[in-house]
Amino acid sequence: MALFSPSRDQVRQFFFDAWAKFQRQQVLTDLETMAVGIVQAHPEYHHVLDAPERYLDQSYFPEMGETNPFLHMSLHLSVLEQVSIDQPPGINAAYHALWRKHGDAVEAQHVLMDCLAEAIWQAQRTGAGLDAQAYAACIEAKARG
Repeated sequence: MALFSPSRDQVRQFFFDAWAKFQRQQVLTDLETMAVGIVQAHPEYHHVLDAPERYLDQSYFPEMGETNPFLHMSLHLSVLEQVSIDQPPGINAAYHALWRKHGDAVEAQHVLMDCLAEAIWQAQRTGAGLDAQAYAACIEAKARG
């Protein structure tokens, strides 16, 4: 079974298209609706999404303090999809506990995104697959902490 693995440009185009459809008041898919909610929570990215011709090929360099808005929004989307199906098990409860703790859904997502980003970074660093147990342990620890 092949996993869905979009290219960098496909991910960026998805966000550009969802934002444009929203602005034109067109019908959105469920995933596009989720993406637009993320974009709305991050007005600092609106100028990027309003200029696809400029930002489709833009490079971002973390070592220069640049945040990649597409990576950031994709992590949000990943966390929200995981919460919606409670996979890994317990992420839904952790998300809602963090939401209550912080009083803000986006901040709860940011906390969980830290766990996901760490798990992805470790997988890339070691060349192994994502350590689901370490990821789940991070989520649990954040929810308790």
